[in-house]
Amino acid sequence: MATYTAKDITVLEGLEPIRKRPAMFIGSTDARGFHHLLWELVDNSVDEIQNGHGSSIDVTLHADGRSATVEDDGRGIPVDMHAKYKRPALELILTTMHAGGKFDRTNYKRSGGLHGVGSSVVCALADEMMVKVTRDGGSWEQSFSRGKPTSKLRGLGKARGHGTRITYRADEDVFGAARWDGDLVRTRIEAKAYLVPGLKITVRDETSGRVDTFVHEGGLSEYLEKILSAAGKRPSVPATFTLHKDNGIRLDLALAWTDSTEESVRSYANGVQTPSGGSHENGLRSGIVKAVRNLIGARPELCPRGVNLAAEDIREGMAVVLSVYVEEPQFEGQTKDRLNNPEVLGFVDAGVRGALENWLLENPSVAETLVARMSLAARAREAARTAASEVQRKSAVSHRLNLPGKLADCSSTDPSHCELFIVEGDSAGGSAKQGRDRRTQAILPLKGKVLNTEQASSSKVLANKELQDLVSALGCGVGKDFDVAKLRYGRVIILTDADSDGHHIATLLLTFFCRHLPGLIRAGHVFLAQPPLYRIDAGSDTHWAKDDSERDRVLRMIGGRAKPEISRFKGLGEMMPNVLRDTTLDPRQRRLLRIIIDDEIRTDQILTELMGKDVQARYRFIVERAREVEEIDV
Repeated sequence: MATYTAKDITVLEGLEPIRKRPAMFIGSTDARGFHHLLWELVDNSVDEIQNGHGSSIDVTLHADGRSATVEDDGRGIPVDMHAKYKRPALELILTTMHAGGKFDRTNYKRSGGLHGVGSSVVCALADEMMVKVTRDGGSWEQSFSRGKPTSKLRGLGKARGHGTRITYRADEDVFGAARWDGDLVRTRIEAKAYLVPGLKITVRDETSGRVDTFVHEGGLSEYLEKILSAAGKRPSVPATFTLHKDNGIRLDLALAWTDSTEESVRSYANGVQTPSGGSHENGLRSGIVKAVRNLIGARPELCPRGVNLAAEDIREGMAVVLSVYVEEPQFEGQTKDRLNNPEVLGFVDAGVRGALENWLLENPSVAETLVARMSLAARAREAARTAASEVQRKSAVSHRLNLPGKLADCSSTDPSHCELFIVEGDSAGGSAKQGRDRRTQAILPLKGKVLNTEQASSSKVLANKELQDLVSALGCGVGKDFDVAKLRYGRVIILTDADSDGHHIATLLLTFFCRHLPGLIRAGHVFLAQPPLYRIDAGSDTHWAKDDSERDRVLRMIGGRAKPEISRFKGLGEMMPNVLRDTTLDPRQRRLLRIIIDDEIRTDQILTELMGKDVQARYRFIVERAREVEEIDV
């Protein structure tokens, strides 16, 4: 029997926990986590400025694609010796977890950084970091690598001004081939300029030679205008409701109703985007519904007799940018995706309810137009419910009998264990059906390239047979009828050929999910399979490569040890079922990419340019990225 004693206990010291389990601190070690390091440093600089210390930030993405410099004109990180630890404060902050100046509110009344972890995470996951501080009439410098100092703090002599400059290079052992996405960085950083009016942020991208400076005095109302323009949405009324309230908690928002049927909320807490929402979003939604119902109570003639407005009718088409600042925010995890402060819900609810109700009463024409829009939404919802009830009454059969005939379903009925693979064509579908685990894996073959839903009307989308089958198989409905609780599969996996045609089909499917089932993506249910494009046999070893760059990496690894034989798959249909199983279907060996929308504005822009009707926009998109394409299959 194996022994288990004290000598088997490992204690990770310093920043070792970060290097041992980086995903616990930055979410992942892919491109998302790679960029998260930059967000941590930018957020620290924004904290300085929004607390009244400084006015500008410079961000430089260096030409090597994985190093960056963030410089601000704040007070500068303290460099004096810490009385208790006998180390310079700068070194202590960067090499010690939970060390920082944000645990009390003496120096930072409100901040996005809370745990004293952000800058030390960057230090731990950088193979090289150089920090220069200017303050108190002088400047100092110190270097670090992988969480440890590689030099002592040294003075550089007298200097004017104040601020901090951090240059780091992300550790390739942690992040692999991840490189800067300039568009993502610009979009994410520009948002900070909207959240802090008057803040000047400059982004220098040495990989492209582009330089952008962002200053947005218009704040959130200007931000909302940009979001609507990028998404091609038109306001239902020209007026935009704005609110600024500061009473312990600071609340800023811009709200408009649009011609869309989707509800869109982009929220921030202490300058940090909260894509999973939280108490501030819950308070916002509650306050809006109460304000409209109070309005109708005061002016009942606005709402037609017999129409009952549900919360979803009131919020249909609304677009909001919401920002709160809290002295002691309770974020969910280091990546801060969700705000959990219970007191924020009541504050936002009350603030929005009173201010929005007064605004609507003071603008009767706006109120009349919006309530008429909401009434139409209520009637459409009721008509859809009635039609659905009639269909159910006429077809009293089990849910499994309503599934599309070409679906090869799995035997398990527990969604948490079930997976749906969407494959292109009957040939690939046949291989997948033979290679799958019938207990938990379902296969839905689609015929050819599905409809481009970016260019099609809603009625045309809903009438498309392939998309009908997909929605039927998922079971969660679409549009207003969407209910993620009814989803029949915990993972919805797009499985297409690893060539340009397969990528095109995957893009069409992702467009459909983004535009008509965004809730599936937000809940983390949509994935991309990574089937191999190449098989490389070297002696008795077999390697699989999903693209040309991975093939080249495998060949370099093999070197001269054996003469490799390279086979290129024409498609999934020509793979033997056991090969498809071992490389792509088996959870123990496959690779999946979870689909995440980091930035809705940029996603909207790309979908519109790449899949929309404007040929010129698509041409510009292709020309600007032509150098990124290594090979085009013809």
